[in-house]
Amino acid sequence: MLRHEFVEYIPDNLNDNTIYVSIKFATVAHKCCCGCGNEVFTPLSPTDWKLIFNGKSISLEPSIGNWSFKCKSHYWIRHNNVIWAAQWSQEEIDAARIYDRSAKDKYFGDASSSEPTEKQQNNKQKQSFWMQLKQWWLQCWK
Repeated sequence: MLRHEFVEYIPDNLNDNTIYVSIKFATVAHKCCCGCGNEVFTPLSPTDWKLIFNGKSISLEPSIGNWSFKCKSHYWIRHNNVIWAAQWSQEEIDAARIYDRSAKDKYFGDASSSEPTEKQQNNKQKQSFWMQLKQWWLQCWK
């Protein structure tokens, strides 16, 4: 069983069995649940991890795969509990890394491309519509 603590800043020294959540910096940190002592940082974003807080406990999605650590531990955090997952082969790890990079490129746009993505173009159109609506509304109330 883990305990969670909401903090503004992640502390320099992480306690065992404690998950630190910084909403301000959209980051969750804890010591690896295998006991190796490595610090695990999970950024919260649409393409990384999602934090679920039900008022009593926290869960993180997706699973945490510490592929860069010697332990290569793999687990879920569900309702402040560690649920161990199967070890992954190097091929599975490589495939997951490729998928993650692809998801980030799709969501944020490929940084290597100078052409705006379809999502970026749609966002610009939506912004201009909302800016036009805002300007119209402000003029109506002058």
